[in-house]
Amino acid sequence: MVARTVQLCPPTDPLQLESGKTLGPIQVSYETYGTLSPQRDNAIFICHALTGDAHVAGRHHDDEKKPGWWDGFIGPGKGIDTDRYFVICANVLGGCMGTTGPSSFDPDSGNPYGPAFPFLTISDIVSLHKRLVDWLGINKLLAVVGGSLGGMQVLEWAARYPQGLAAAVVLASGSRLNAQGIAFNAVGRRAIYTDPAFRDGNYYDQSEKPRFGLALARMIAHITYLSEQSIELKFGRRLQHSEDLTYDLRKETEFQIESYLHYQGKRFVERFDANSYLLLTRAMDYFNLEMKHGPLPDALGKTDARFLVVSYDTDWLFPTTQSQVLVRALLEAKRHVTFAELESPHGHDAFLIDSELPMLKDLVEPFLARTHEASAIRHA
Repeated sequence: MVARTVQLCPPTDPLQLESGKTLGPIQVSYETYGTLSPQRDNAIFICHALTGDAHVAGRHHDDEKKPGWWDGFIGPGKGIDTDRYFVICANVLGGCMGTTGPSSFDPDSGNPYGPAFPFLTISDIVSLHKRLVDWLGINKLLAVVGGSLGGMQVLEWAARYPQGLAAAVVLASGSRLNAQGIAFNAVGRRAIYTDPAFRDGNYYDQSEKPRFGLALARMIAHITYLSEQSIELKFGRRLQHSEDLTYDLRKETEFQIESYLHYQGKRFVERFDANSYLLLTRAMDYFNLEMKHGPLPDALGKTDARFLVVSYDTDWLFPTTQSQVLVRALLEAKRHVTFAELESPHGHDAFLIDSELPMLKDLVEPFLARTHEASAIRHA
């Protein structure tokens, strides 16, 4: 594993954003795993989800508490085998994990960008990552892989850079967020906006940050990542601190599920920035592949990439029906597509929680191997 930071998009060649604005220079934080082949034909780009980062697998040091967020799926002998493939994962533009975002310092003012950071779209995120791939000297990726918001990025890669990838792996995602997902994002952002410590996004020089609003936003979002089945199995109606109800409104965590959500909110504010959360949830809301690239068969029919589309039966944020829309469009476009709905009690989070189980590996491993073999034959 190698963790690096590179500065791209100098003022002489800034990143052109979809909003019409430009941004540069941009610092990009990324990690790589495995070895790039002499032919440079084994590179896989991992697109992380909403609150993820570039640290996708392994540990930076022996005493690190947790490995990367997809460690069960990426590594030697795993679903994406780093003994065979060169894996790249970069933090998204607008994030807060090393790549330029609202908490970064604006070179013009010397202060954090804060609310002055430009509006972002999924297309902007992918544009920056394409620059990183070009900078690494890779002309064509073997695959682009991602779940949820990461899956949206994969679809944008396929539509925007159709010759830039040989395969696309889309997990628990879709060509757009449904109205229910937009609604939950809106409530989460409102929680941040109404936190007195938010100060219209100008809170970086304050001792008090909008932690209550951000924690509440995370609690709301986390509910959408779970399923009714997973909540019932893990918590049910069990009480947290006693066997009897207290009949006390001042007690905020009487049930175990309440305590769990509060814990998730508390942990989240320790690692994430409120302005980044606002930006990235809005980017997710705005994503609509058809609106930008035309009907799905046309948008996805430009590429010769092979597709693997995976959904989970208890995911109600990106239900299987959304994956089936993608599959039908790919079939209409006469593209190579493999589809599977996997069983899991874990809802939307299944693509993360179940990553160590063989069912995803059994799909992805042969899919990538055949793609690599086919790519090698074409270039022989």
